[in-house]
Parts: sequence; structure tokens; C-alpha cells
Amino acid sequence: MEVNVNMKRPIVIGVTGGSGSGKTSVSRAIFEKFSDLSILLLEQDYYYKDQSHLPFEERLKTNYDHPFAFDNDRFISDLEDLIHYKSIEQPVYDYANHTRSNQVIPRDPKEVIIVEGILILEDERLRNLMDIKVYVDTDDDIRIIRRIKRDIEERGRTLDSVIDQYLSVVKPMHHQFIEPTKKFADIIIPEGGKNQVAIDLMTTKIASILQESSKD
Repeated sequence: MEVNVNMKRPIVIGVTGGSGSGKTSVSRAIFEKFSDLSILLLEQDYYYKDQSHLPFEERLKTNYDHPFAFDNDRFISDLEDLIHYKSIEQPVYDYANHTRSNQVIPRDPKEVIIVEGILILEDERLRNLMDIKVYVDTDDDIRIIRRIKRDIEERGRTLDSVIDQYLSVVKPMHHQFIEPTKKFADIIIPEGGKNQVAIDLMTTKIASILQESSKD
């Protein structure tokens, strides 16, 4: 992609929250609101670390809700390239083999970049690249119900396995690493995509920032 030196810096919007909080619904709302602009979604889930050097038995022990599970160096490098209007090759994670696959997804830079993931506000380097930071704040009970429904219907999991993983890993990691990042958010949305008033206020704020940016 040929870069126009006069192009404005893309607006970077971070959307975070716990598993089952409604991050995807909020990100989709932003997409729909600003569909007339060039916009892309960069998901942290694609950036789990490559573990091909580890035996498969060791990979099975990976805690995907811990900051150490992510390759933030690659994530930040790709985001910085997009901000400078450089195309990237986004990695793809193979959940069946618990490591990065050999595939990549070509991604071209856009005017608006939505960065989504459970721990995007945990790393100060990532936070510093964001213009707007959104935290989707949803009660634990609602999140576990959503997770049970999703994992059973879409991923073929058993009820016992979902509950065991939630209590042993997901919930403690949420309270240790994810929830504390709420203090870094510019906007907090209770109950995720079902809170239409909060989403309207958020998109209005984003529109205001985009308008101010276009005047610069």
C-alpha cells in the first residue's frame, strides 16, 4: 500500500473486559456506527505466543487468561505498523495444537482501528497507542452464564468442564489481571452490548474525536 504522507494518524480504540462481558457486541456497535469510514478490528486473541518449541503436553497447561500467554511485542509492532499505514501479516493461532499456525492474514491499514482483547489495557505500551480506551464492565454471574451457553452450544464443551475452567482459571485471572485495568479506561460500559444508552454516548464521543481529528 502506497502511503500518503499527508494522511492523518488513524484513531485507535481499545475495547476490553472479561470473558463474556460483551466486548464483541460493543466492537460490532462501533463498526456499524462508523461503517462509512475505513475501519478494522485487531483482536488480541490472534497474538497468543508461538509454543511450537514445547512438547504438546506442556502446551496443554497454557493459561490463556494470563498476560504471559500473549506475544505483545508482535502485537504492538503490528499495531504500530498499521498506525504508520503499513500493511501487516496477522498471525493465526491454532487452538487444537495450542500454538501459532503457519498461516497469516494480510491486513491493510485503515482510518479507524479497534483493538479488542481481555488484557489490552494491562500493557502500558499498548495503552499508550490508544486514543480511546473502553472497558465493558459486566457482573460475574452474567459472564459465566454467557460463557456456559457459548461453550456448550458453539464449542461442544460439557457443563462440568466449563464451570471447572471458570472457577480454577478464568475467574481468578479476571480479578487479578483484567478487572484492575478498568482504572485505565476512558469509558466504562456496564452490561456490554445490551446497554444501548452507554453505547450511544460512547459512539457520540468517538464521533467527536474523529471530527476534531479531521480539522487538524
